[in-house]
Amino acid sequence: MARLLILCLSALLALSACAAPPPPPPQLGADGRPLPRLYRIKPGDTREIQFRMLDSVNALRQAAGAVPLTLDDRLTAAAATHARDMSVQNRPWHFGSDGSSPVDRIRRVGYTGQLVGETISETYETELETLAAWMEEDVTRRVILSPNARKMGFAWNQDPTGKIWWTMTIGS
Repeated sequence: MARLLILCLSALLALSACAAPPPPPPQLGADGRPLPRLYRIKPGDTREIQFRMLDSVNALRQAAGAVPLTLDDRLTAAAATHARDMSVQNRPWHFGSDGSSPVDRIRRVGYTGQLVGETISETYETELETLAAWMEEDVTRRVILSPNARKMGFAWNQDPTGKIWWTMTIGS
């Protein structure tokens, strides 16, 4: 019996040595806030990220009494085009390098509904951190919670540095 107890304790001790060390504490910036961590998106993560964003947007919309949105491939194509273009231009804004507007982009991909709005971001943060930032701003929150919205497109472009250019396009 003592031999079995010693064997079990030895195994437990050996396994406890295999535990992963705790993560390092976050690095703080000059303002005392944690510095952003690099959020690297893998090519196979696309649908998972898009549906996580859709589910999160719909949870916010449900809490606000709005109907849920569905993911639309045409709006997603317009969002992807703009995310890549913002990266190329190296600035977050609503106009394409060819002078196109969000309305121009949804028409080019064959979307026949009306544009409700477009939200954009340049960040190193995750999609859910980006959504939280959008919800803090009155203009982008109104787009996301619009009672006229029915469809959503969501895409991004990640630079080699890790910077992510997010675009959400919402239509009626």
